[in-house]
Amino acid sequence: LIRSINDPEHPLTLEELNVVEQVRVKVNDAESTVSVEFTPTIPHCSMATLIGLSIKVKLLRSLPERFKLDVHITPGTHASEHAVNKQLADKERVAAALENSHLLEVVNQCLSARS
Repeated sequence: LIRSINDPEHPLTLEELNVVEQVRVKVNDAESTVSVEFTPTIPHCSMATLIGLSIKVKLLRSLPERFKLDVHITPGTHASEHAVNKQLADKERVAAALENSHLLEVVNQCLSARS
């Protein structure tokens, strides 16, 4: 579901940039949980929150509502890892971000199929 998400700064997918890898995705159908660890391309990637938000939105739109999602940065790979993870785990902050029409447009571009 997430391998084809476009990077917001590069003409490549998150999978092509090794930002998302299958080994860092854990699905537990019995417990209705999905955990995705993503690795920003550089330790000071300014797009880390946007990338995490794009992953979260794709999963929210694709999976049944019963699933609890945990999208976070691979430990030790980003300078602001704790702050980004806190934002991505906060349902109200995610909802508020998605109410911002410009931000939602950027997320939708990341999720749109390449032509």
